[in-house]
Amino acid sequence: MAIDPLPPLREVIRTHDLVAKKQLGQNFLLDLNLTAKIARMAGDLSGSDVIEVGPGPGGLTRGLLAEGARRVLAIEKDARCLPALAEIADAYPGRLEVVNADALSYRPEGLTPPIRIVANLPYNVGTELLVRWLTPDVWPPFWESLTLMFQKEVAERIVAKPGSKAYGRLALLAQWRTDARLVMTLPPEAFTPPPKIHSAVVHLKRLDEPRFPANAATLSRITAMAFNQRRKMLRSSLKGLVPGVEDHLSAAGIDPTARAEEISLERFCALARQIDA
Repeated sequence: MAIDPLPPLREVIRTHDLVAKKQLGQNFLLDLNLTAKIARMAGDLSGSDVIEVGPGPGGLTRGLLAEGARRVLAIEKDARCLPALAEIADAYPGRLEVVNADALSYRPEGLTPPIRIVANLPYNVGTELLVRWLTPDVWPPFWESLTLMFQKEVAERIVAKPGSKAYGRLALLAQWRTDARLVMTLPPEAFTPPPKIHSAVVHLKRLDEPRFPANAATLSRITAMAFNQRRKMLRSSLKGLVPGVEDHLSAAGIDPTARAEEISLERFCALARQIDA
Protein backbone atom coordinates (compact mmCIF):
# COMPACT_ATOMS: atom_id res chain seq x y z
CA MET A 1 0.00 0.00 0.00
CA ALA A 2 1.43 3.39 -1.03
CA ILE A 3 1.83 6.03 1.68
CA ASP A 4 2.11 8.93 -0.80
CA PRO A 5 1.91 9.58 -4.57
CA LEU A 6 5.69 9.41 -5.05
CA PRO A 7 7.37 6.48 -6.86
CA PRO A 8 8.45 3.31 -5.00
CA LEU A 9 11.90 3.58 -3.45
CA ARG A 10 13.43 0.95 -5.72
CA GLU A 11 12.43 3.11 -8.66
CA VAL A 12 13.86 6.21 -6.97
CA ILE A 13 17.17 4.45 -6.34
CA ARG A 14 17.31 3.23 -9.92
CA THR A 15 16.42 6.63 -11.39
CA HIS A 16 19.06 8.48 -9.37
CA ASP A 17 21.65 5.66 -9.45
CA LEU A 18 21.90 5.54 -5.66
CA VAL A 19 24.17 2.61 -4.90
CA ALA A 20 24.69 2.39 -1.12
CA LYS A 21 28.25 3.25 -0.08
CA LYS A 22 29.85 1.09 2.60
CA GLN A 23 32.22 3.88 3.64
CA LEU A 24 29.21 6.04 4.51
CA GLY A 25 27.59 3.25 6.53
CA GLN A 26 24.61 3.20 4.15
CA ASN A 27 21.95 0.49 4.10
CA PHE A 28 18.69 1.66 2.53
CA LEU A 29 15.34 0.66 4.01
CA LEU A 30 12.95 0.31 1.05
CA ASP A 31 9.64 -0.84 2.55
CA LEU A 32 7.62 2.37 2.94
CA ASN A 33 5.06 0.71 5.20
CA LEU A 34 7.96 -0.24 7.46
CA THR A 35 9.40 3.28 7.47
CA ALA A 36 5.95 4.65 8.33
CA LYS A 37 5.78 2.17 11.23
CA ILE A 38 9.16 3.40 12.52
CA ALA A 39 7.85 6.97 12.28
CA ARG A 40 4.87 5.99 14.43
CA MET A 41 7.23 4.64 17.08
CA ALA A 42 8.29 8.26 17.69
CA GLY A 43 4.79 9.14 18.89
CA ASP A 44 2.38 11.79 17.63
CA LEU A 45 4.40 13.87 15.17
CA SER A 46 1.63 16.26 14.15
CA GLY A 47 2.81 19.00 16.50
CA SER A 48 6.55 18.33 16.30
CA ASP A 49 9.55 19.36 14.27
CA VAL A 50 11.71 16.34 13.43
CA ILE A 51 15.44 16.05 12.77
CA GLU A 52 16.45 13.12 10.57
CA VAL A 53 20.09 12.13 10.05
CA GLY A 54 21.14 10.23 6.94
CA PRO A 55 17.85 10.10 5.03
CA GLY A 56 19.46 8.57 1.91
CA PRO A 57 16.79 8.19 -0.78
CA GLY A 58 14.13 9.32 1.69
CA GLY A 59 12.22 6.24 2.83
CA LEU A 60 12.00 7.26 6.48
CA THR A 61 11.61 10.90 5.43
CA ARG A 62 8.44 10.00 3.55
CA GLY A 63 7.22 7.99 6.54
CA LEU A 64 7.73 10.96 8.87
CA LEU A 65 5.89 13.34 6.55
CA ALA A 66 3.08 10.88 5.86
CA GLU A 67 2.62 10.42 9.61
CA GLY A 68 2.08 14.15 9.98
CA ALA A 69 5.39 15.65 11.12
CA ARG A 70 4.98 19.41 11.21
CA ARG A 71 8.39 19.91 9.66
CA VAL A 72 11.36 17.65 8.90
CA LEU A 73 14.97 18.81 8.81
CA ALA A 74 16.92 16.12 6.94
CA ILE A 75 20.72 16.19 7.28
CA GLU A 76 22.37 14.27 4.44
CA LYS A 77 26.13 14.07 3.85
CA ASP A 78 25.86 12.27 0.49
CA ALA A 79 25.15 14.85 -2.22
CA ARG A 80 24.00 12.06 -4.58
CA CYS A 81 20.79 11.79 -2.53
CA LEU A 82 19.81 15.46 -2.80
CA PRO A 83 17.82 15.24 -6.08
CA ALA A 84 15.67 12.41 -4.69
CA LEU A 85 15.08 14.34 -1.48
CA ALA A 86 14.20 17.47 -3.49
CA GLU A 87 11.37 15.50 -5.13
CA ILE A 88 9.98 14.69 -1.68
CA ALA A 89 10.23 18.36 -0.68
CA ASP A 90 8.20 19.29 -3.76
CA ALA A 91 5.53 16.75 -2.81
CA TYR A 92 5.28 18.17 0.73
CA PRO A 93 5.56 21.96 0.21
CA GLY A 94 7.05 23.86 3.14
CA ARG A 95 7.47 20.78 5.35
CA LEU A 96 10.87 19.37 4.35
CA GLU A 97 14.22 21.15 4.54
CA VAL A 98 17.26 19.23 3.30
CA VAL A 99 20.77 20.22 4.43
CA ASN A 100 23.85 18.80 2.73
CA ALA A 101 26.11 18.47 5.78
CA ASP A 102 27.89 16.12 8.17
CA ALA A 103 25.67 15.56 11.22
CA LEU A 104 28.75 15.35 13.45
CA SER A 105 29.56 19.01 12.79
CA TYR A 106 26.20 20.55 11.79
CA ARG A 107 24.21 22.41 14.45
CA PRO A 108 20.46 22.56 13.67
CA GLU A 109 18.81 25.97 14.02
CA GLY A 110 15.41 27.52 13.50
CA LEU A 111 13.36 24.57 14.77
CA THR A 112 10.24 24.98 16.90
CA PRO A 113 9.76 22.80 20.00
CA PRO A 114 8.77 20.12 20.62
CA ILE A 115 11.63 18.60 18.62
CA ARG A 116 12.13 14.88 18.03
CA ILE A 117 15.09 13.12 16.43
CA VAL A 118 14.20 10.12 14.27
CA ALA A 119 16.82 8.38 12.16
CA ASN A 120 18.10 5.21 10.56
CA LEU A 121 21.59 6.16 11.66
CA PRO A 122 24.62 5.33 9.51
CA TYR A 123 26.37 2.47 11.29
CA ASN A 124 29.72 4.23 11.36
CA VAL A 125 28.57 7.28 13.37
CA GLY A 126 25.45 6.10 15.20
CA THR A 127 26.93 5.56 18.67
CA GLU A 128 28.93 8.79 18.57
CA LEU A 129 25.84 10.81 17.67
CA LEU A 130 23.82 9.16 20.45
CA VAL A 131 26.49 9.97 23.05
CA ARG A 132 26.58 13.60 21.90
CA TRP A 133 22.79 13.92 22.17
CA LEU A 134 22.90 12.41 25.68
CA THR A 135 25.73 14.64 26.96
CA PRO A 136 24.88 18.29 26.20
CA ASP A 137 26.32 21.05 28.39
CA VAL A 138 22.84 21.80 29.72
CA TRP A 139 20.07 19.34 30.60
CA PRO A 140 17.26 18.99 29.60
CA PRO A 141 18.36 19.11 25.95
CA PHE A 142 16.57 20.68 22.98
CA TRP A 143 14.98 17.36 21.94
CA GLU A 144 11.99 15.58 23.47
CA SER A 145 12.79 12.08 22.26
CA LEU A 146 15.15 10.01 20.13
CA THR A 147 13.87 7.19 17.92
CA LEU A 148 16.94 5.63 16.38
CA MET A 149 17.93 2.55 14.44
CA PHE A 150 21.20 0.82 15.30
CA GLN A 151 22.87 -2.50 14.83
CA LYS A 152 20.93 -4.82 17.14
CA GLU A 153 24.03 -5.38 19.29
CA VAL A 154 24.32 -1.63 19.95
CA ALA A 155 20.58 -1.32 20.64
CA GLU A 156 20.83 -4.11 23.22
CA ARG A 157 23.71 -2.29 24.93
CA ILE A 158 21.53 0.83 25.29
CA VAL A 159 18.72 -0.98 27.13
CA ALA A 160 20.85 -3.58 28.97
CA LYS A 161 20.35 -4.29 32.68
CA PRO A 162 22.96 -5.08 35.38
CA GLY A 163 24.30 -8.60 35.26
CA SER A 164 24.18 -8.94 31.48
CA LYS A 165 27.15 -8.98 29.13
CA ALA A 166 25.71 -6.04 27.19
CA TYR A 167 25.52 -3.84 30.31
CA GLY A 168 28.08 -1.05 30.33
CA ARG A 169 28.69 2.68 30.00
CA LEU A 170 26.24 3.13 27.11
CA ALA A 171 23.39 1.63 29.16
CA LEU A 172 24.23 3.83 32.15
CA LEU A 173 24.48 6.97 30.04
CA ALA A 174 21.17 6.35 28.27
CA GLN A 175 19.20 5.18 31.28
CA TRP A 176 20.47 7.94 33.59
CA ARG A 177 18.73 10.65 31.58
CA THR A 178 16.07 8.86 29.50
CA ASP A 179 13.48 6.11 29.46
CA ALA A 180 15.00 3.77 26.87
CA ARG A 181 13.05 0.96 25.16
CA LEU A 182 13.83 -1.38 22.30
CA VAL A 183 10.69 -1.11 20.14
CA MET A 184 11.42 -2.99 16.91
CA THR A 185 13.85 -5.51 15.40
CA LEU A 186 14.54 -5.71 11.66
CA PRO A 187 16.15 -8.58 9.71
CA PRO A 188 19.00 -8.00 7.22
CA GLU A 189 16.72 -8.64 4.23
CA ALA A 190 14.72 -5.49 5.06
CA PHE A 191 17.64 -3.45 3.71
CA THR A 192 19.45 -2.88 0.45
CA PRO A 193 22.18 -4.05 0.48
CA PRO A 194 21.42 -6.51 3.31
CA PRO A 195 23.87 -6.02 6.21
CA LYS A 196 25.39 -9.04 7.92
CA ILE A 197 23.56 -8.30 11.18
CA HIS A 198 20.07 -7.59 12.47
CA SER A 199 19.06 -4.03 13.26
CA ALA A 200 16.83 -2.62 15.98
CA VAL A 201 15.00 0.60 16.79
CA VAL A 202 15.36 2.18 20.22
CA HIS A 203 13.06 4.92 21.56
CA LEU A 204 14.54 7.19 24.23
CA LYS A 205 12.26 9.69 25.96
CA ARG A 206 14.16 12.36 27.84
CA LEU A 207 13.70 12.88 31.58
CA ASP A 208 13.50 16.48 32.76
CA GLU A 209 16.00 15.59 35.49
CA PRO A 210 18.49 12.69 35.60
CA ARG A 211 17.03 9.57 37.21
CA PHE A 212 19.38 9.89 40.21
CA PRO A 213 21.42 12.94 41.28
CA ALA A 214 25.09 12.87 40.32
CA ASN A 215 27.74 15.07 38.74
CA ALA A 216 27.99 14.08 35.06
CA ALA A 217 31.78 14.39 34.88
CA THR A 218 32.31 12.36 38.05
CA LEU A 219 29.89 9.65 36.95
CA SER A 220 31.57 9.46 33.55
CA ARG A 221 35.02 9.11 35.11
CA ILE A 222 33.88 6.37 37.50
CA THR A 223 32.10 4.31 34.86
CA ALA A 224 35.00 4.67 32.41
CA MET A 225 37.45 3.27 34.94
CA ALA A 226 35.06 0.57 36.10
CA PHE A 227 34.12 -0.79 32.68
CA ASN A 228 37.54 -0.40 31.05
CA GLN A 229 38.58 -3.22 33.39
CA ARG A 230 35.21 -4.86 33.82
CA ARG A 231 36.63 -8.26 34.80
CA LYS A 232 38.40 -6.79 37.82
CA MET A 233 36.86 -6.17 41.22
CA LEU A 234 35.90 -2.54 41.69
CA ARG A 235 38.43 -2.07 44.48
CA SER A 236 41.08 -2.79 41.84
CA SER A 237 39.63 -1.10 38.75
CA LEU A 238 38.88 2.09 40.73
CA LYS A 239 42.11 2.02 42.74
CA GLY A 240 43.45 5.25 41.25
CA LEU A 241 40.17 7.15 41.52
CA VAL A 242 40.59 8.58 45.03
CA PRO A 243 42.44 7.58 48.20
CA GLY A 244 40.55 5.05 50.29
CA VAL A 245 38.33 3.95 47.42
CA GLU A 246 37.16 0.84 49.28
CA ASP A 247 35.70 3.02 52.03
CA HIS A 248 33.89 5.14 49.45
CA LEU A 249 32.49 2.03 47.77
CA SER A 250 31.18 0.69 51.06
CA ALA A 251 29.68 4.07 51.97
CA ALA A 252 27.82 4.06 48.64
CA GLY A 253 26.39 0.61 49.39
CA ILE A 254 28.70 -1.22 46.97
CA ASP A 255 30.67 -4.37 47.79
CA PRO A 256 34.33 -3.54 46.94
CA THR A 257 34.77 -7.07 45.58
CA ALA A 258 31.90 -6.65 43.09
CA ARG A 259 32.50 -6.10 39.38
CA ALA A 260 31.19 -3.20 37.31
CA GLU A 261 28.54 -5.23 35.45
CA GLU A 262 26.88 -6.13 38.77
CA ILE A 263 26.31 -2.52 39.90
CA SER A 264 23.08 -0.65 39.24
CA LEU A 265 22.83 2.88 37.92
CA GLU A 266 21.52 4.02 41.32
CA ARG A 267 24.62 2.67 43.10
CA PHE A 268 27.01 4.24 40.56
CA CYS A 269 25.27 7.59 41.12
CA ALA A 270 25.56 7.12 44.88
CA LEU A 271 29.29 6.50 44.46
CA ALA A 272 29.64 9.67 42.36
CA ARG A 273 27.96 11.70 45.13
CA GLN A 274 30.15 10.04 47.74
CA ILE A 275 33.33 10.88 45.79
CA ASP A 276 32.27 14.51 45.29
CA ALA A 277 31.38 14.87 48.95
